[in-house]
Amino acid sequence: MWDSSMFLSTLTPKFYVALTGTSSLISGLILIFEWWYFRKYGTSFIEQVSLNHISPWIGGGSSDSSNGNDSNSTGSSGQQIPECKVWRNPLNLFRGAEYQRFFWATSKEPLTYYDMNLSAQDHQTFFTCEGDAGNAEFEIMQTAWRERNPVVRIKAAHSALEINADCTPAYILLAEEETTTIVEAEKVLKTALKIAEANYKKSQLMQHQSPTHESIHRRDTNALIYIKRRLAMCARKLQKLKEAAKMFRDLSKEIPPIMNVLNIHENLIECLLEMQAYADCQAVLAKYDDISLPKSATICYTAALLKARAVADKFSPDVASKRGLNSAEMGAVEAIHRAVEFNPHVPKYLLETKPLILPPEHILKRGDSEALAYAFFHLNHWKNVEGALNLLHCTWEGTFRMLPYPLERGHLFYPYPTCTECADRELLPLFHEVSVYPKKELPFFILFTAGLCSFTALLALLTHQYPEPMGVMAHTVLNWISLPFYFFKDRLESVLPCNLLQQLSRI
Repeated sequence: MWDSSMFLSTLTPKFYVALTGTSSLISGLILIFEWWYFRKYGTSFIEQVSLNHISPWIGGGSSDSSNGNDSNSTGSSGQQIPECKVWRNPLNLFRGAEYQRFFWATSKEPLTYYDMNLSAQDHQTFFTCEGDAGNAEFEIMQTAWRERNPVVRIKAAHSALEINADCTPAYILLAEEETTTIVEAEKVLKTALKIAEANYKKSQLMQHQSPTHESIHRRDTNALIYIKRRLAMCARKLQKLKEAAKMFRDLSKEIPPIMNVLNIHENLIECLLEMQAYADCQAVLAKYDDISLPKSATICYTAALLKARAVADKFSPDVASKRGLNSAEMGAVEAIHRAVEFNPHVPKYLLETKPLILPPEHILKRGDSEALAYAFFHLNHWKNVEGALNLLHCTWEGTFRMLPYPLERGHLFYPYPTCTECADRELLPLFHEVSVYPKKELPFFILFTAGLCSFTALLALLTHQYPEPMGVMAHTVLNWISLPFYFFKDRLESVLPCNLLQQLSRI
């Protein structure tokens, strides 16, 4: 103790400057790393390590038992949080005619590898089957969907057509990726449609001969429906609205399994809104806005738009605050609240407080990717209804006063899933700032390291500017800290014999 006090008394102010400066530097580096980790993964690195590794090691098996209890309690409550499932975007753009042109103009990749890999898996599922074995053109297309380089994919499609000019998947790939305009894509798809119809009729006659023939017929059916849908989307983009609406109506009557993935009713709803055929749109919406069917931003926000259309042109927030809301206005506001609860990211894009980008090929329901896809195609429909955006602006934030906090249970839907942020970061490009809901508070360790860094930096600055007073202050603080140790030493000497302390000191 005497040696330590002598050592502390000989320390110079330069030592304290170096000590506090080094502490400030280290805490600053920890702060930067924590902030980067929080921005990328949405959680604190130190907190995650302590919860996942240190706590189980200290607590033994208690964490497992607590997790089991939590799972049981969740199951007993009866309200399960739905899994975050990625869906194919019903309104996905053409890679060559739209995504590629965006890349040429901005030199920014609009699609992530994760998103394109999901599309490759979809195409393999739709357009390949067991009966492709031994057919060189179909085997080429099987590998073509998995290629990352678009030039290699296009070259493989041309190679498949050289072997067999009736290879429908090759035409689909060329229409999606090689064509640079919608007109060119429509032309290639019309050629593919003739071949797909012939292949469909041929395989339909042989589908019951064996399981292989049945799989070939299923593949031809998928290709035919996919081509018709893309042709309808081309007609919509070329403003041939009546033709597009008729094609979407005919497709919505089909019942193959691929229809559950494509969600063609959302294409029909968007086309009818562009035509301003609101009565027809309401009829389609009534069919799909059912409690037993899965919801989407298109269904919820279109229902809100149609109800807002009846009152939005005469709505005034000042008048409504004085006399209250009538039944029609209350219904519109409730519909907006319902839509916002389902996907709270959409209003910022509709109100243009957050910039839009090209939507991905896959979306996460209730996530930022779905909000982007909806707003990209439906923003003009809200603008076409006079006063609709004003009503949305005045009422959408009131939704959050109705929701319980923390979001352990929803109001009209399941609780908002916690996995949307990570999935959206995989689906959306890096130059887009992912919208996060609910807003996450800064973790304790970021605040702690920020305070520690600031405090030590201030101490280093004061010690450098005023070395003598800060040295005296440091000695005083150290003396205060050492007082309990001196007190404990004196009490120990009074209780234990002196020779015992001498023996311990020798050891």
